[in-house]
Amino acid sequence: MKDKIFSFIDSSGSMVVELEKTLTSIPAMPPDYGGEGEFKKCLFVKKYLCEHGIMDLECIDIPDKRAEGGIRPNLIATIPGLCEQRLWIISHLDVVPPGDMKLWQSNPWEVYEKDGKIYGRGVEDNQQGIVSSIIAALSFIQNNVRPAFTIKLLFVADEECGNGFGIDALLKQHGDSLFFNGDMALIPDGGDPLGETIEIAEKNIAWLKFTTKGKQSHGSRPDEGANAFLAASDLAITLHNRLSQKFNKRNSLFVPDYSTFQPTKKEANIPNINTIPGEDIFYMDMRIIPCYSIKQVFDEVDLIAQDTAARHNVRIEYECLQRTESRPTDTDSPLVSLLSKTIKDILHVTPRMIGIGGGTVAAYLRNAGISAAVWSKIDETAHNPNEYAVISNILDGAKVMAALCL
Repeated sequence: MKDKIFSFIDSSGSMVVELEKTLTSIPAMPPDYGGEGEFKKCLFVKKYLCEHGIMDLECIDIPDKRAEGGIRPNLIATIPGLCEQRLWIISHLDVVPPGDMKLWQSNPWEVYEKDGKIYGRGVEDNQQGIVSSIIAALSFIQNNVRPAFTIKLLFVADEECGNGFGIDALLKQHGDSLFFNGDMALIPDGGDPLGETIEIAEKNIAWLKFTTKGKQSHGSRPDEGANAFLAASDLAITLHNRLSQKFNKRNSLFVPDYSTFQPTKKEANIPNINTIPGEDIFYMDMRIIPCYSIKQVFDEVDLIAQDTAARHNVRIEYECLQRTESRPTDTDSPLVSLLSKTIKDILHVTPRMIGIGGGTVAAYLRNAGISAAVWSKIDETAHNPNEYAVISNILDGAKVMAALCL
């Protein structure tokens, strides 16, 4: 049985290229990034699965007036197994923008193949996971083999912009009917070139927008104004330094092994040089070792903001644009044990457990009590210009997924 399954996967190289080409040609960027959403891409995946024998499909649409069709689609495909145990394989349909087009060697929305690699926006993040899971599922369908576990392929929306129309919405609105006690979830959305790392924990994530309001004045009379830019700059540096000093514990599971508090995006304030700005807006990206809660950090942010506002005679407000906290997956869980054994058997490497600073859908699943692990064999070119996926990695991913269900 295993030989038949793996033989199908080994012969699926042309299917990988075909799928990647079509998926990449449908720029499923979220409305937050100026795109139309995942509607067309989801339609293609649904049609492709039907044409290849996977008929048990359900689409859960989350309303979003900004997106094409007024919805953000989340597609579920089911391949019944021999037992009630269910393995979810969850990939995301949306992609990030290509960024600076001058850095691309080709059109990012047109795949080209070279030296066993496929280049284009989204080919790795997260179409590698999409394609691997489809091929793994088809290896059972095409060989008329019933998997041991019931396979649940889930293709979600909105992973790149906070999951509000994707996994978060599914869990909040349909969690009790979708996910059962004992379900396991594999998320092929992170990894390493050898496929030896299994992500079982994520840092707590908070994205904050800080608005500083002072008083505009002429550049020659700062005494008559309150420089919002100066106060905001002081705030950014103070937040970085004091938060780093206070929340300073380390955890070797993560790289880097400490919490990070980084000022990132900065909005334009005034168009000319000789005016003291009366308003300034900047953003911070915080990745916090899980031993600290986001509330603990926010309590300190409040104190720093109040102190800075008083010293500069300005008003400082902030809002949280994204907030994610999650518990780790137990290293002794059935999912991690089975995945570790399968990786060792198929790829001949010794898996090791890691945590990451990035965010995946696994955090939401863990908070819902679902055992989740993030794994892929990938070169980690996500969000980069000239993003690529290695064809052999996609096929190896399919083998691991299929072997999990044998």
